[in-house]
Amino acid sequence: MYIDRLIKTLFLFSSVWLLNACSDKASDANSPGMQETAVEHAQKHLDPTYVCPMHPNVTQDEPGNCPICGMALVEKTINSEGDDAVKISPSIVNNLGVRSAIAERGRLWRLIETVGYVNVDENRITHIHLRTKGWIEKLLIKSAGERVKKGQLLFEFYSPELVQAQDEHLQALRAGSKSLFTASKERLLALGISHKQIQQLVKTRKVSQYVQVYAPQDGVVDELNVREGMYVTQDQEVMSLADLSSVWIVAEVFEKQAQWVQPGQEAQVRLSYQPGRQWKGEVEFVYPNLNADTRTLSVRLRFDNKDESLKPNMFASVSIFAGPKENIIIIPREALIRTGAQERVVLAEGEGRFSVRSVQAGMESGQWVEVLHGLEEGERIVTSGQFLIDSEASLSASIQRMDPHAGHGGH
Repeated sequence: MYIDRLIKTLFLFSSVWLLNACSDKASDANSPGMQETAVEHAQKHLDPTYVCPMHPNVTQDEPGNCPICGMALVEKTINSEGDDAVKISPSIVNNLGVRSAIAERGRLWRLIETVGYVNVDENRITHIHLRTKGWIEKLLIKSAGERVKKGQLLFEFYSPELVQAQDEHLQALRAGSKSLFTASKERLLALGISHKQIQQLVKTRKVSQYVQVYAPQDGVVDELNVREGMYVTQDQEVMSLADLSSVWIVAEVFEKQAQWVQPGQEAQVRLSYQPGRQWKGEVEFVYPNLNADTRTLSVRLRFDNKDESLKPNMFASVSIFAGPKENIIIIPREALIRTGAQERVVLAEGEGRFSVRSVQAGMESGQWVEVLHGLEEGERIVTSGQFLIDSEASLSASIQRMDPHAGHGGH
């Protein structure tokens, strides 16, 4: 009990001392007839006229600069309806570089900006395997990356089984048995001998020890897995040929944009090594699974590449045009203030008055953002300097909550 009485006595003494000190200061600062009471002086501290936008604890009753950052103090006010608002003189508005824009009703394209890597079009890759085991006797392709033309000789191959099959075909030819001749021809085709080579065998009636393998398409050697003299089997890939006249680009789309993208949509890519040039293609396939680690969806794009300037594994900047959203309210993205739990904008009401409005933002595209709720067409919003004004409006609201009568006295 003794301690409680002591605490109450000290609190009462400090309150009386502070009230007298403020009263004496107010008496010294004002001429006779203009003296203010301690309550009036305390009200000034509670509801200051000028405040620093960056340091709300710096306040005073007359214009000036913040002693901490040097920024000009701004005048604040709270309107009679109790809404958060600030009033800034034209000179300060000019110094702060405040700019504004009109909330418009219009069209917003679902533009997806992302990145991707150039890959070989797997529909244009040919894998070369042998249908019987044997030896690579003569290899004309020396390394991966070499360019080949359709019909070009790639290598010569020796296989005892192929030699035997050719001999059986000639025996059937000499025997005059049409059925045996047809069966032996089908066997040669099944073992990978071309029609041209079979015709040459029938014409010369001489078994070739080596079988020639030719390029089935134009392209470049994507992989070369053998060397001259190697023994190969049926399950071993000898080489693969890739046609680069068409390529894939696999791009990653964020989860929130996944529903926008559909096959057939137009796409563009840009590469750093050829600035200013754009390639046009389309979305070919949207992969069904989302990457659990990156929270992105893989999208495959196809681009014509006649001059082969798009090379596998190149890094590309990708734009996907996912169609427009019509008749919506849009504002510049820079005007939107995002906090952890709220989205808001600063309204320019004219004559130096600004107020804060909570909104709900929708989709973003480029430098524009959709507003679902909270704004009407034609309202003017601040696009530059809004963070300082928003800070001041928040301070004004806090002061009003401390003293509900502060907003009705005016300045």
